[in-house]
Amino acid sequence: MEQFISSFKAIAPSIPYIVNGIWVTLGIALGAAIIGFVLGTLLSLCKISNIKLLNGFARGYTSIFRGTPLIMQLALAYLAIPQLIGLNDVDPTTCAIITFGLNSGAYMSEIIRSGINAVDKGQFEAAGALGVGYWSMMKDIILPQAIKNILPAMMNEFITLTKDSAIVSTIAVTDMMRRSQIVSAQYYTYFPPMFVAFIMYYLVVLLLTFIGGRIERRLSRSDQG
Repeated sequence: MEQFISSFKAIAPSIPYIVNGIWVTLGIALGAAIIGFVLGTLLSLCKISNIKLLNGFARGYTSIFRGTPLIMQLALAYLAIPQLIGLNDVDPTTCAIITFGLNSGAYMSEIIRSGINAVDKGQFEAAGALGVGYWSMMKDIILPQAIKNILPAMMNEFITLTKDSAIVSTIAVTDMMRRSQIVSAQYYTYFPPMFVAFIMYYLVVLLLTFIGGRIERRLSRSDQG
């Protein structure tokens, strides 16, 4: 027990360094979520389109990104593709945000598509009867209703991005996971730094889950009202 306590005391000066990595983690998750939402919206519209080329592209894109490991996609984006095209200076954080965003877009497209399909068909028919154009109908009538219905699922996707962002440590991004590894190597002890990062990830996910629950309850009350 004394050794356990002393090991935590030894790394105490480095705990703020590990904890501050949460801003890197959340920054990557937020950037990826924005890319994923925009891309997912476009892909979902392609999936419900009658244009076979767009429909096939969107479904193929989703199949590839959902059917391969995220860590493999990250390795391809950071190591393989730059070498293939002769790009030597790749910023790991930017690469992580883009890769996570492209991956999230595949999952978001399915979430948004299900939200669009859940909108009452009468909304489509009414918009068509009034002569509202397809894109105007989607932008002003259908998508706002769909997004309201899928906000909890979108929050869950953001939580997943936050947890999965730990793998960016494999390409030297100094997020919480990477910082705990650096401190572990510095002090030749692994449990205390890893445990600090573990607790921080858990607290952040608890907070995000709480926020998601509040959003879901508020939406339920507004629907009942």
